[in-house]
Amino acid sequence: MTATPRLSLPVAVIMGRRTVARSGWSVASWQAVGVVAGANLQGIEARGSSVYQGEDEEHFLWGGLQLELYRDATEAYWANLVGQQPSLFIVCTEAEDGTMVPESVTADPNEAGAGVEGNDRVFSVPIPPEVYPVLERFVVEHHRPQERHKRKRAEWSADDPR
Repeated sequence: MTATPRLSLPVAVIMGRRTVARSGWSVASWQAVGVVAGANLQGIEARGSSVYQGEDEEHFLWGGLQLELYRDATEAYWANLVGQQPSLFIVCTEAEDGTMVPESVTADPNEAGAGVEGNDRVFSVPIPPEVYPVLERFVVEHHRPQERHKRKRAEWSADDPR
């Protein structure tokens, strides 16, 4: 977006990598585990550090990201909030070693769709409890629904030369 954000929240993303093994080969399968937000995240480094390691799964924490809210996107935020599964969207690029690197976090499904069209991987997670009221308040303060107008048909029969 070209507009300056009206609100910016520091966030960190937790990505999970699971190894899927079949018939002598294995491949990494990535998923978004969650997003955490708050002012105390300012010191977390951007690169993924391992925060959990299980038998076949590992979680990585990626900090240094911002959830930026824009006034001109409140229609999309509102639709997200009242939808069946209010979500944050994590736009990731794939590093050469196959690691999914979160590049941005958004509450705008249209922006997430643009990421998919640009060949990024987009994951969704439920909006965290600490973000939901902030997003809701932002929409209430800045959203101005546009009045819908019915399209009028042109009177084509009056111009008929018959």
